[in-house]
Amino acid sequence: MAFTEHRARALLAASGAPLPASATTLLSLGENAVFATDGLVAKVGRDASLLPRAERELRIAAWLQEHDVPAVRAAEPDVLMADGHPVTLWHRLPDAARPAGPADLAPLLRKVHSLPEPDFGLPHRDLLGGVERWLRLAGDAIDPRDADYLRERRDGFASAAAALTPHLSPGPIHGDALPRNVHIGPDGPVLLDLETFATDFREHDLVVMALSRDRYGLDPAAYEAFVHAYGWDVREWAGCAVLRGARETASCAWVAQHAPANPAALAEFERRVASLRDGDPAVRWYPF
Repeated sequence: MAFTEHRARALLAASGAPLPASATTLLSLGENAVFATDGLVAKVGRDASLLPRAERELRIAAWLQEHDVPAVRAAEPDVLMADGHPVTLWHRLPDAARPAGPADLAPLLRKVHSLPEPDFGLPHRDLLGGVERWLRLAGDAIDPRDADYLRERRDGFASAAAALTPHLSPGPIHGDALPRNVHIGPDGPVLLDLETFATDFREHDLVVMALSRDRYGLDPAAYEAFVHAYGWDVREWAGCAVLRGARETASCAWVAQHAPANPAALAEFERRVASLRDGDPAVRWYPF
Protein backbone atom coordinates (compact mmCIF):
# COMPACT_ATOMS: atom_id res chain seq x y z
CA MET A 1 0.00 0.00 0.00
CA ALA A 2 1.35 3.42 -0.94
CA PHE A 3 2.57 5.60 1.92
CA THR A 4 0.39 8.64 1.35
CA GLU A 5 -0.75 11.34 3.75
CA HIS A 6 -4.11 9.57 4.02
CA ARG A 7 -2.41 6.27 4.85
CA ALA A 8 -0.11 7.92 7.39
CA ARG A 9 -3.07 9.60 9.13
CA ALA A 10 -4.83 6.24 9.38
CA LEU A 11 -1.72 4.69 10.91
CA LEU A 12 -1.41 7.55 13.39
CA ALA A 13 -5.01 7.02 14.47
CA ALA A 14 -4.43 3.26 14.81
CA SER A 15 -1.29 3.71 16.91
CA GLY A 16 -3.16 4.97 19.95
CA ALA A 17 -1.14 8.17 20.00
CA PRO A 18 -2.84 10.79 22.23
CA LEU A 19 -3.47 13.30 19.46
CA PRO A 20 -6.37 13.39 17.01
CA ALA A 21 -5.14 12.52 13.53
CA SER A 22 -7.81 14.72 11.96
CA ALA A 23 -6.61 17.79 13.90
CA THR A 24 -2.93 17.52 13.01
CA THR A 25 -0.92 19.39 10.41
CA LEU A 26 1.35 17.49 8.03
CA LEU A 27 4.85 18.98 8.24
CA SER A 28 6.66 16.62 5.88
CA LEU A 29 6.22 13.34 4.03
CA GLY A 30 9.40 11.37 3.35
CA GLU A 31 10.81 8.34 5.13
CA ASN A 32 8.56 9.54 7.94
CA ALA A 33 5.27 11.36 7.84
CA VAL A 34 5.64 14.12 10.41
CA PHE A 35 2.45 15.54 11.94
CA ALA A 36 2.08 18.32 14.50
CA THR A 37 -0.62 19.52 16.84
CA ASP A 38 -0.55 22.07 19.65
CA GLY A 39 2.02 20.45 21.91
CA LEU A 40 3.14 17.28 20.16
CA VAL A 41 4.83 16.06 16.99
CA ALA A 42 4.29 12.51 15.70
CA LYS A 43 6.61 10.71 13.28
CA VAL A 44 5.05 7.81 11.39
CA GLY A 45 7.62 5.54 9.74
CA ARG A 46 7.21 4.68 6.07
CA ASP A 47 7.73 0.94 6.70
CA ALA A 48 8.71 -1.62 9.32
CA SER A 49 12.41 -1.46 8.41
CA LEU A 50 12.57 1.92 10.19
CA LEU A 51 11.69 0.42 13.59
CA PRO A 52 15.31 -0.06 14.79
CA ARG A 53 16.15 3.51 13.80
CA ALA A 54 13.08 4.85 15.59
CA GLU A 55 14.00 2.92 18.74
CA ARG A 56 17.57 4.21 18.57
CA GLU A 57 16.42 7.79 18.06
CA LEU A 58 14.37 7.63 21.28
CA ARG A 59 17.36 6.25 23.18
CA ILE A 60 19.56 9.00 21.76
CA ALA A 61 17.06 11.65 22.86
CA ALA A 62 17.03 10.28 26.41
CA TRP A 63 20.83 10.03 26.45
CA LEU A 64 21.24 13.64 25.27
CA GLN A 65 18.79 14.78 27.94
CA GLU A 66 20.84 12.97 30.59
CA HIS A 67 23.92 14.88 29.45
CA ASP A 68 22.10 18.25 29.27
CA VAL A 69 22.56 18.63 25.53
CA PRO A 70 19.85 20.95 24.16
CA ALA A 71 17.95 18.73 21.75
CA VAL A 72 14.42 17.79 20.80
CA ARG A 73 12.80 15.72 23.57
CA ALA A 74 10.64 12.63 23.26
CA ALA A 75 7.12 12.83 24.67
CA GLU A 76 6.87 9.03 25.00
CA PRO A 77 9.83 6.75 25.82
CA ASP A 78 8.70 3.85 23.66
CA VAL A 79 7.82 3.34 20.00
CA LEU A 80 4.13 2.91 19.24
CA MET A 81 3.19 0.49 16.45
CA ALA A 82 0.47 0.57 13.81
CA ASP A 83 0.25 -2.22 11.23
CA GLY A 84 4.03 -2.72 11.45
CA HIS A 85 4.84 0.99 11.14
CA PRO A 86 6.75 2.68 13.99
CA VAL A 87 5.28 5.86 15.48
CA THR A 88 7.21 8.11 17.85
CA LEU A 89 5.99 11.15 19.78
CA TRP A 90 7.95 14.31 20.50
CA HIS A 91 7.42 17.55 22.36
CA ARG A 92 6.72 20.30 19.86
CA LEU A 93 9.20 23.16 19.95
CA PRO A 94 8.01 26.79 20.11
CA ASP A 95 8.22 28.88 16.96
CA ALA A 96 11.78 29.70 15.95
CA ALA A 97 13.04 33.12 17.02
CA ARG A 98 15.15 33.33 13.87
CA PRO A 99 16.86 31.04 11.35
CA ALA A 100 19.86 29.13 12.69
CA GLY A 101 23.33 29.85 11.36
CA PRO A 102 26.68 28.03 11.41
CA ALA A 103 27.74 29.79 14.62
CA ASP A 104 24.64 28.37 16.35
CA LEU A 105 25.51 24.85 15.25
CA ALA A 106 29.12 24.86 16.45
CA PRO A 107 28.51 24.96 20.25
CA LEU A 108 26.02 22.10 19.95
CA LEU A 109 28.61 20.03 18.08
CA ARG A 110 31.19 20.80 20.78
CA LYS A 111 28.76 19.40 23.37
CA VAL A 112 28.06 16.28 21.32
CA HIS A 113 31.76 15.77 20.60
CA SER A 114 32.56 15.91 24.31
CA LEU A 115 30.24 13.00 25.12
CA PRO A 116 31.42 9.47 25.89
CA GLU A 117 30.01 6.51 23.99
CA PRO A 118 26.47 5.59 25.12
CA ASP A 119 25.93 2.15 26.58
CA PHE A 120 23.46 1.17 23.85
CA GLY A 121 25.93 1.59 21.00
CA LEU A 122 25.81 3.71 17.87
CA PRO A 123 26.40 2.67 14.25
CA HIS A 124 29.41 3.89 12.31
CA ARG A 125 28.90 6.72 9.81
CA ASP A 126 28.45 4.87 6.53
CA LEU A 127 28.88 7.92 4.33
CA LEU A 128 29.20 6.00 1.07
CA GLY A 129 26.76 3.21 1.84
CA GLY A 130 23.90 4.61 -0.24
CA VAL A 131 25.87 5.24 -3.44
CA GLU A 132 25.01 1.96 -5.16
CA ARG A 133 21.31 2.22 -4.34
CA TRP A 134 21.11 5.81 -5.58
CA LEU A 135 22.88 4.97 -8.82
CA ARG A 136 20.62 1.97 -9.34
CA LEU A 137 17.56 4.19 -8.86
CA ALA A 138 18.98 6.61 -11.43
CA GLY A 139 19.04 3.82 -14.01
CA ASP A 140 19.30 4.85 -17.64
CA ALA A 141 18.61 8.50 -16.85
CA ILE A 142 22.32 9.07 -16.28
CA ASP A 143 25.31 8.21 -18.43
CA PRO A 144 26.55 4.74 -17.38
CA ARG A 145 30.10 6.05 -17.63
CA ASP A 146 29.27 8.59 -14.93
CA ALA A 147 27.82 5.85 -12.73
CA ASP A 148 30.97 3.75 -13.16
CA TYR A 149 33.11 6.80 -12.40
CA LEU A 150 31.27 7.39 -9.12
CA ARG A 151 31.60 3.73 -8.16
CA GLU A 152 35.35 3.98 -8.69
CA ARG A 153 35.47 7.15 -6.59
CA ARG A 154 33.42 5.47 -3.87
CA ASP A 155 35.78 2.52 -3.67
CA GLY A 156 38.85 4.74 -3.71
CA PHE A 157 37.63 7.09 -1.02
CA ALA A 158 36.34 4.24 1.13
CA SER A 159 39.84 2.74 1.16
CA ALA A 160 41.47 6.11 1.76
CA ALA A 161 39.10 6.96 4.62
CA ALA A 162 39.80 3.63 6.31
CA ALA A 163 43.48 4.57 6.46
CA LEU A 164 43.01 8.03 8.02
CA THR A 165 44.32 9.08 11.41
CA PRO A 166 41.93 11.55 13.06
CA HIS A 167 42.99 14.77 14.74
CA LEU A 168 40.08 14.63 17.21
CA SER A 169 39.23 11.66 19.38
CA PRO A 170 36.58 9.51 17.64
CA GLY A 171 33.19 9.17 19.29
CA PRO A 172 29.56 10.26 18.99
CA ILE A 173 28.70 12.57 16.09
CA HIS A 174 25.48 14.09 14.80
CA GLY A 175 25.98 12.78 11.27
CA ASP A 176 24.12 15.53 9.38
CA ALA A 177 25.61 18.65 10.93
CA LEU A 178 23.90 21.53 9.13
CA PRO A 179 22.17 24.66 10.44
CA ARG A 180 18.85 23.31 9.12
CA ASN A 181 19.04 20.77 11.96
CA VAL A 182 19.19 23.48 14.61
CA HIS A 183 16.15 25.29 16.03
CA ILE A 184 16.55 28.66 17.73
CA GLY A 185 14.08 28.68 20.62
CA PRO A 186 13.57 31.11 23.49
CA ASP A 187 16.38 29.44 25.45
CA GLY A 188 18.83 29.24 22.55
CA PRO A 189 19.83 26.66 19.92
CA VAL A 190 18.34 23.16 20.06
CA LEU A 191 19.56 20.17 18.06
CA LEU A 192 17.15 18.38 15.72
CA ASP A 193 17.14 15.22 13.57
CA LEU A 194 18.68 12.64 15.88
CA GLU A 195 18.26 9.77 13.42
CA THR A 196 21.71 10.25 11.91
CA PHE A 197 23.72 9.98 15.14
CA ALA A 198 26.70 7.68 14.79
CA THR A 199 30.10 6.98 16.28
CA ASP A 200 33.07 7.81 14.09
CA PHE A 201 35.60 10.53 13.38
CA ARG A 202 34.34 13.83 14.81
CA GLU A 203 35.76 15.39 11.66
CA HIS A 204 32.74 14.03 9.73
CA ASP A 205 30.56 16.70 11.37
CA LEU A 206 33.03 19.49 10.57
CA VAL A 207 33.70 18.64 6.92
CA VAL A 208 30.02 19.30 6.19
CA MET A 209 30.42 23.01 6.86
CA ALA A 210 33.75 23.22 5.04
CA LEU A 211 32.07 21.72 1.98
CA SER A 212 29.17 24.16 2.37
CA ARG A 213 31.68 26.99 2.16
CA ASP A 214 33.47 25.61 -0.88
CA ARG A 215 30.58 24.16 -2.89
CA TYR A 216 27.25 25.56 -1.74
CA GLY A 217 27.95 29.27 -1.42
CA LEU A 218 28.19 29.61 2.36
CA ASP A 219 29.56 33.06 3.18
CA PRO A 220 33.24 32.67 4.20
CA ALA A 221 32.56 34.97 7.15
CA ALA A 222 29.83 32.61 8.36
CA TYR A 223 32.26 29.72 8.05
CA GLU A 224 34.86 31.63 10.06
CA ALA A 225 32.23 32.26 12.75
CA PHE A 226 31.58 28.51 12.85
CA VAL A 227 35.31 27.76 13.18
CA HIS A 228 35.70 30.37 15.93
CA ALA A 229 32.72 28.99 17.88
CA TYR A 230 33.92 25.40 17.54
CA GLY A 231 37.57 26.18 18.17
CA TRP A 232 39.26 24.37 15.28
CA ASP A 233 39.24 24.43 11.48
CA VAL A 234 38.97 20.94 9.99
CA ARG A 235 40.72 22.20 6.85
CA GLU A 236 43.96 22.18 8.86
CA TRP A 237 43.71 18.38 9.09
CA ALA A 238 45.55 16.31 6.48
CA GLY A 239 42.56 13.99 6.09
CA CYS A 240 40.07 16.74 5.27
CA ALA A 241 40.37 16.26 1.50
CA VAL A 242 39.58 12.55 1.84
CA LEU A 243 36.40 13.04 3.86
CA ARG A 244 35.42 15.93 1.61
CA GLY A 245 35.90 13.75 -1.48
CA ALA A 246 33.84 10.96 0.04
CA ARG A 247 31.03 13.35 0.90
CA GLU A 248 31.09 14.91 -2.57
CA THR A 249 30.85 11.45 -4.10
CA ALA A 250 27.87 10.56 -1.94
CA SER A 251 26.17 13.91 -2.59
CA CYS A 252 26.59 13.54 -6.34
CA ALA A 253 25.11 10.02 -6.32
CA TRP A 254 22.25 11.14 -4.06
CA VAL A 255 21.09 13.67 -6.67
CA ALA A 256 21.28 11.01 -9.39
CA GLN A 257 18.34 9.06 -7.92
CA HIS A 258 16.03 11.99 -8.73
CA ALA A 259 17.17 12.29 -12.35
CA PRO A 260 14.59 9.92 -13.95
CA ALA A 261 11.67 12.15 -13.01
CA ASN A 262 13.27 15.57 -12.70
CA PRO A 263 15.25 17.36 -15.44
CA ALA A 264 16.59 19.86 -12.89
CA ALA A 265 18.07 17.00 -10.88
CA LEU A 266 19.70 15.58 -13.98
CA ALA A 267 21.24 18.96 -14.78
CA GLU A 268 22.54 19.31 -11.23
CA PHE A 269 23.94 15.77 -11.30
CA GLU A 270 25.75 16.46 -14.56
CA ARG A 271 27.16 19.72 -13.15
CA ARG A 272 28.44 17.90 -10.08
CA VAL A 273 29.96 14.91 -11.82
CA ALA A 274 31.65 17.14 -14.43
CA SER A 275 33.28 19.21 -11.69
CA LEU A 276 34.56 16.03 -10.05
CA ARG A 277 35.94 14.71 -13.32
CA ASP A 278 37.63 18.06 -13.98
CA GLY A 279 39.09 18.16 -10.49
CA ASP A 280 37.65 21.64 -9.96
CA PRO A 281 36.80 22.11 -6.25
CA ALA A 282 35.31 25.57 -6.75
CA VAL A 283 32.39 24.80 -9.12
CA ARG A 284 29.21 25.88 -7.35
CA TRP A 285 26.75 23.14 -6.45
CA TYR A 286 23.15 23.87 -5.61
CA PRO A 287 21.11 22.23 -2.84
CA PHE A 288 18.48 19.82 -4.10
